[in-house]
Amino acid sequence: MARRLRPTRPVTLDFLDSAPVRHVFAADLAASPEAVHKALAEDTEGWAAWFDAVTSAVPTDTGRDVTLKGGTRFQETVLASDSPTRFTYRADATNAPALRALLEDWALSPTPSNGTRLQWTFAADATPPLRGVLRLARPGLSRAFRLAVRALDRRLAG
Repeated sequence: MARRLRPTRPVTLDFLDSAPVRHVFAADLAASPEAVHKALAEDTEGWAAWFDAVTSAVPTDTGRDVTLKGGTRFQETVLASDSPTRFTYRADATNAPALRALLEDWALSPTPSNGTRLQWTFAADATPPLRGVLRLARPGLSRAFRLAVRALDRRLAG
């Protein structure tokens, strides 16, 4: 049986700097910042094709409804979609127990080879036990990010 969604704290962009748990990962793609931003911000359903943890992503009036492997679900609001430099969203509701707030920021900048430097910031607040789990999850999140970026780059090249 699916767990019921419950609201999270409605954080703003400044949460990127004040979150109790904050992970930052970066990688380069061959695709242009415009192409990468379009994939992030406009091809919502396409996320499941390149981000392995995502089983479904559906656009909504204010953002997206995202389900991850294992059944964790988020209703998200897009806070910033500045092509081609930024795509930021927060979780407004989730079935993840003990998660209080979540904000994810994707910053894009051009590389000298006309590609994209993509930086993902994962900013979260949770109960103390979950904070510890989220801190320990850094290597797994790093791996998921690297694999997703490679898959996205292949998708955009195809």
